[in-house]
Amino acid sequence: MSRRGMRSGLRVPGTTNHVLKPRQGHVGEGVLRYLQAGSGAPLVLLHTLRTQAEHFQRLIPTVADRYAVYALDLPGMGYSEIVSGASYDEPAMREGVKRLITELDLRDVTLVGESIGAVLALTAAADLPEHVGRVIAVNPYDFTDGIARSSPLARFVVGGVLTPGVGRLFARMESKSLMRNIMAGGLADKSALTSDYVDELAKVGNRAGYATVSRALFRNLPTFIAARALYPQVTSPVHLVYGERDWSRPSDREANRQLLPAARHTEVPGAAHFISLERPDILADLLQGPPET
Repeated sequence: MSRRGMRSGLRVPGTTNHVLKPRQGHVGEGVLRYLQAGSGAPLVLLHTLRTQAEHFQRLIPTVADRYAVYALDLPGMGYSEIVSGASYDEPAMREGVKRLITELDLRDVTLVGESIGAVLALTAAADLPEHVGRVIAVNPYDFTDGIARSSPLARFVVGGVLTPGVGRLFARMESKSLMRNIMAGGLADKSALTSDYVDELAKVGNRAGYATVSRALFRNLPTFIAARALYPQVTSPVHLVYGERDWSRPSDREANRQLLPAARHTEVPGAAHFISLERPDILADLLQGPPET
């Protein structure tokens, strides 16, 4: 895949486009694309289900004056390479995160992840304690139903994608209007979902093989729930951030507090699942200070 083929049509000010090539002998690995900006201590950003590095378009410019920012397209997502037959379960996604950190030899990393990215931030931190300095986990997507809780439309679509026989057809039916409506179900402030971002997500959704990746991710969501078993192994300081109107229930949040008893907690009033889009100022403020201990 050419570098030109991995370039977004949505420009994030101050960023440059980069790739990591597959490691020799690692079957199923593809090229990983990431955005880089700024200078300073390393900050790695991990996006949500069905999005990409540009998910942090409003956060990156506000923190690039004090961090070297690396916003990754998770394997098979965004403009990272789609590899036929590759796995898209949590361990495979986590391996992509670890590739970025170890191949660039990033140290004392601040890991910020949202949704499935929050799960991966925590599990990668468990695996790489010598590299990760702290974790900010925003609305971890580690509970059943997930996006299906956002709206009847999302519940119908996700159910269709997971249905044997017709699932592939449902996965290919994604349209710009459908994407906009489903994404809006994760926002309290609907205006935070801009038309240029929806256009970019639709463009990526038309990539050859992307429907297969999307369906594989939905089918593998139970592996993100199972990955909670790694949370107690995280030794870095953790900050759990939840939107007041996130899809997670109080019981889901309390379960994570039990697994991460030393973690700090923040609830963002009025916000929903996609805090990076509607309240990037909250995350920028959390990144102002040193790691919590």
